[in-house]
Amino acid sequence: MKIVEKLRQRLVYLLLIGALTAVAGYEWHLFRHGEVIATAAAKPPPRPGPIIAEGRVSTYPGGEITLAAEFSGKLTAIHVKERDKVTEGMVLAELDIIEDRAALDEAWARVREADSELKYLQKEAHRSQLLLGSQVLSEAEHARAVQAVQNAEKRKYSLLAAATRISKHIEKARILAPRSGVVTSRRADAGEMVTAGEPLLTIANLDGLRIEAEVGEFDTANVRLGAPASIKAEGYGARTWRAKVEDIPDTVVPRQLKPLDPSSPVDTRVLLVKLAPTEKLPFKLGQRVEVTIAR
Repeated sequence: MKIVEKLRQRLVYLLLIGALTAVAGYEWHLFRHGEVIATAAAKPPPRPGPIIAEGRVSTYPGGEITLAAEFSGKLTAIHVKERDKVTEGMVLAELDIIEDRAALDEAWARVREADSELKYLQKEAHRSQLLLGSQVLSEAEHARAVQAVQNAEKRKYSLLAAATRISKHIEKARILAPRSGVVTSRRADAGEMVTAGEPLLTIANLDGLRIEAEVGEFDTANVRLGAPASIKAEGYGARTWRAKVEDIPDTVVPRQLKPLDPSSPVDTRVLLVKLAPTEKLPFKLGQRVEVTIAR
């Protein structure tokens, strides 16, 4: 019985060895013909994570306007302060124009004087025309009368243009709101001397805000229009707000925000991706935020 048992065990071993040899030979055959897929290669590649970027709250193009005086002078009044709501056409500030008004009065007085002189010369020219027909006046004297009328007309038009120019200059002393919005910055007070082009007020439309995210240039190929995104900012805990990518520019630009992470490079270029929030944001204009964009 022991001999039979030993024979059975050897037979099982031989069958197992034969089976393993057959499997190994089949695998070798597939490997030589390129039909074996490696176990590591057969696994799906790890899914890349979302794009993390820093950004800031901004307005849409034309949503933020900085106003300045068109000529230098003394600021006599400024009718708004920060956080005031303004409407289009509202007077925001005024410059001193006392001397300009005096100059305008003088210019209009000269226009009236020139007009009076022109009417007199026109009458003289008409009288000379009658005398010329009666052969009492020579043609040369009549020509001089006509020339005097023409010169008076030109002088009147010149003085009229000067008065109009001063009037337009006075109109520019009133700084008007070009659109409705909220005053976000006031840089001058009444009584100060301001120069032409010096910023005085900034008006922004706070009802239409969006996010400008600085996406690293190596992630530009992974950004797509309409991609969902989330926004968070310091001071709001773990709460996030939803948004979506609405504009992808064609060029990269130098980084504008200094990275909060000191290990991050500062000399890289970024893609200013614009995101439209799908819910109302509690952030302030210009506030720094962190953006997570789905690939």
